[in-house]
Amino acid sequence: MNKIALEIKGLMFSNSQTGAYVLILSDRNSRRSLPIVIGGTEAQAIAAGIENIKGNRPLTHDLFNKFAYTFQIQLKEVIISRFHEGVFYATLVCEHLGELTMLDARPSDAIALAVRSGCSISAYESVMEEAGVIMDEKDLMDDDDDIFEDLENASDDPDQDDLAKLESMLRKAIEMEDYEKAAILRDEIQRIKGEQE
Repeated sequence: MNKIALEIKGLMFSNSQTGAYVLILSDRNSRRSLPIVIGGTEAQAIAAGIENIKGNRPLTHDLFNKFAYTFQIQLKEVIISRFHEGVFYATLVCEHLGELTMLDARPSDAIALAVRSGCSISAYESVMEEAGVIMDEKDLMDDDDDIFEDLENASDDPDQDDLAKLESMLRKAIEMEDYEKAAILRDEIQRIKGEQE
């Protein structure tokens, strides 16, 4: 399958979910991006990796990274491998003694590991076709530092009225002809409905 090289373009507050964030992974060769909604704790782990923040004791992703290094396991690549019913799936490509192994992972965990190991991030073309959106620079936050400061106070408690709020926001986005935002909202609604089934 064809893969598209991605880079982390931004980490923004989610307008659709209280305490959630949107991780923006951008195609290096076009304006297409994958907006992935993640929780506050997951965003905090990614931000800590990007900023190279070390605590007194290792966090889970730091521990995994140290474990892999100690036992000569190299994280070669993170692939956003699937998009189904509004949910993204990722694969870790690991190498140990010349043998490759693929492991399933949540995208947020996979990206948190990628920023610590420095491995490449990509997505299958099929995922980009289904879930990719065109984003302009103005769609991204001007100052990423604000989000890193605010992550420490992030809440993990989901709002019970998320679905109703999302559907209302989707209707407004369509009325305003903001189709990029509408696509992001549509995907999140599908994800929530999939979890409720």
